[in-house]
Amino acid sequence: MLEKTTRINYLLDFYQSLLTPKQRNYMELYYLEDYSLGEISENFNVSRQAVYDNIRRTEAMLEEYEDKLLLYEKFQKRQRILEQMNAAVKNTAIEKDIMSWLDELQELE
Repeated sequence: MLEKTTRINYLLDFYQSLLTPKQRNYMELYYLEDYSLGEISENFNVSRQAVYDNIRRTEAMLEEYEDKLLLYEKFQKRQRILEQMNAAVKNTAIEKDIMSWLDELQELE
């Protein structure tokens, strides 16, 4: 469950601007604020089932966006490359310059 939550949080970071305000609110409350379905339904004066259905549909939409745009996958690859570069730098004489470049790359994320 934690792995799914982490993935959805990343997908929300990348694709939240493609969601409607209601979808964004439900997802933020459920995944970021850890509200229960009942608490969200009370706040929006809708049924718990309506909230559940909306969240499931939105999760599917986020996965579709990722299948097409691959922003999260590319982010993960960049992170792995940066980790490999960091490890390789520790074994070289030009460590200071490369570390500076790596820091700059990491700030861009």
